[in-house]
Amino acid sequence: MSLSDEERRSLEELERDLASTDPDLAYELKSGRLRGAVARTVLGITAVLAGFVMVIAGIITQLVILGVVGFLLASGGAYWLMAVWSLRRRIQRHNDHPAP
Repeated sequence: MSLSDEERRSLEELERDLASTDPDLAYELKSGRLRGAVARTVLGITAVLAGFVMVIAGIITQLVILGVVGFLLASGGAYWLMAVWSLRRRIQRHNDHPAP
């Protein structure tokens, strides 16, 4: 379903207003780039690495609880990374093939 001329003009006016009041948000909406996606990716990688270090430290010190907490941290970080990357792919796919 296509937009009427009045709806199209109204939408263009809203886009101009958004671009003038919040250019960063307008850029992110046009590009499909997630706000803070890099920070979330770094956080996920850090959690995975810290979890692995805790697992190794738990093995060396023979503290089971340290190994378990490390495993949970690494698993949570991996889940976080997969969620961020999945969302990024869906947005990219949507931007490549917008709905008619």
